[in-house]
Amino acid sequence: MASKVQRQQAIARLIGRQGVTNQPQLVELLAEDGIAATQATVSRDLDDLGAVKVRVPGGESVYAIPEYEPNRLAPEDQLRRVMSEWVAEARSAGNLVVLRTPPGCAHVVASALDRSGLAGLLGTVAGDDTLLCVAEDGVGGADLAATLRDLAGLA
Repeated sequence: MASKVQRQQAIARLIGRQGVTNQPQLVELLAEDGIAATQATVSRDLDDLGAVKVRVPGGESVYAIPEYEPNRLAPEDQLRRVMSEWVAEARSAGNLVVLRTPPGCAHVVASALDRSGLAGLLGTVAGDDTLLCVAEDGVGGADLAATLRDLAGLA
């Protein structure tokens, strides 16, 4: 059975490789790759990945995962869900906060944070299971860490 991270990586790979027009098609493509998933699970995964529908030449709409869209904000409920599912620890030093996630999950948390418009957060840098968050001067790492712990349900 594929983990959530493996399933989401497979979804990103499938979307990048071919035009996926709907969720049932994606469920079938995953099954062909040996990954069982329900449409509801695929829907949540697409949301976590920030997937959007785009129109391609010929008028068809397909899923795409944007590399970087600074103007597209993630809703707070999505941010809370991502943070509560994948953030295990938040520690600060100076104006920096280090978040720990399960292996392979840091990039999803970073993307959600970067799209959140969270006050006091300048940006993130993600590794495999560790995420560095940079706080604005007026906020500081300790306050940002407290906010992030609250969003993750760790407070």
